[in-house]
Amino acid sequence: MSLSVFLWVLAAALLHATWNAMVKTGGDKLTGMMLVAVGNGVVGLVVAAFYPLPAAAVWPWIIASGLIRCVYYLALGYAYEHGDLSRVYPIARGAAPLFVLVVGGWFLSDVLHPGEVVGIVVLGLGILLMAQGVFRSGESRRLLPFAVASAMATAAYSITDGTGARLMGDAAAFVGWALAVTGAFYLPALLALKGRAVLKVDRAALVSGVLAGAASYVAYTIVVWAMTRAPVALVAALRETSILFAVLIGWLIFSERMGWGKALAALLIVAGAALTRL
Repeated sequence: MSLSVFLWVLAAALLHATWNAMVKTGGDKLTGMMLVAVGNGVVGLVVAAFYPLPAAAVWPWIIASGLIRCVYYLALGYAYEHGDLSRVYPIARGAAPLFVLVVGGWFLSDVLHPGEVVGIVVLGLGILLMAQGVFRSGESRRLLPFAVASAMATAAYSITDGTGARLMGDAAAFVGWALAVTGAFYLPALLALKGRAVLKVDRAALVSGVLAGAASYVAYTIVVWAMTRAPVALVAALRETSILFAVLIGWLIFSERMGWGKALAALLIVAGAALTRL
């Protein structure tokens, strides 16, 4: 991996942590997620417009991806309503590759290499330590099921996107349509849950949400580009540094509590996630 690609992937990791921080620091977290989802949906529709319409066999995968992403945004939004960035993000981000590997090994008969097995153990220990900290710190335990649900949704749409993109033959086109469908699904879902109040967004929240959506899309685009310039496994592993960025943002900028247990858990999660992708 060249130095330029290395730095771009680090920038993408920082952007991913940053857009999560912007949602966390905003007012209503679900509304913040709505702005991210709709913003991504608009960009996705623009990208998709440059490609032919997907074949009929691809549409079920696009719709499934959109629905799963809605679950992801809702679960992550609820998690941020109840927990700190430096607690929620490592669990939600770190558990996703764990679920992907377990599903791949158990249901898809994928062969796990020794490094991946070690990574699963280290990652699992880190997540357990991070989750255990909730019970010792007095934080709301309600963040845990939502953070885990977010991770499961991330794993699910990752597998769905991979299958759908292979079937369609073009990853950019598939992701564009998937994001557009997500935006179309998420807004009515949120209206059903919270009513028209979610549409009353002040200017500051609107700007923050739009910027978060832009950061989300740019971060994803950088990673996809980097995977065309360097080994996919190295890019995916380096991308996990976003967990450290999120923990540092929560600690240094949001003044969230940082004990040795949380710091050790974050390092274990990063190390484990990186090992599972190498």
